[in-house]
Amino acid sequence: MADIQIKDGIITIANLDIQDPNIAAILAAYPPARWAEITRRALKIGLGYLKGGEKD
Repeated sequence: MADIQIKDGIITIANLDIQDPNIAAILAAYPPARWAEITRRALKIGLGYLKGGEKD
């Protein structure tokens, strides 16, 4: 299970495991130096998509 912390508007995620071979293949197509930025952007987009759904 991931350790997720929110402090001063900054989300910190440690030990996050995503078990999806399709997503892993997409990320693997990019240089490892870009993985953190790509993951950060994907998380930002995904959470933006979920905005307002917390009441559902």
